[in-house]
Amino acid sequence: MEKRFPIPPFTTQTAQQKVQAAEDAWNTRNPENVSLAYTADTEWRNRSLFLKGRSQVKQFLESKWEKELEYKLKKELWAFNDNKIAVRFEYEWHDHSGQWFRSYGNEMWEFDEAGYMAKRYASINDVAITEKERKIK
Repeated sequence: MEKRFPIPPFTTQTAQQKVQAAEDAWNTRNPENVSLAYTADTEWRNRSLFLKGRSQVKQFLESKWEKELEYKLKKELWAFNDNKIAVRFEYEWHDHSGQWFRSYGNEMWEFDEAGYMAKRYASINDVAITEKERKIK
């Protein structure tokens, strides 16, 4: 398998690059491209949902972005070590009725030696906001 740079062990600079790459990819809202950052057998916990494998991740992302319209995400590096990164994030979106939300959370990532994410554990909370309260555009 081709390497997905930057690869572990991470430095402050390469961990920040990995976080920015994830933010940029997720903001495309392209499930196929986003799913390619994960190992074929990746393990996820997203809220109360547990996923196994890249194909489940892709299906999850397809349904996510059908529901979460005008999704816009910001990620921030929180901590890292050799092959793990912790991230704080927030994103904004609206549903089909026009109600806006800001979702806050933390992710813990673990990467394989080729730089693909093997594990992603996300804890997320949603807060209803008005369109005027949006911060991320």
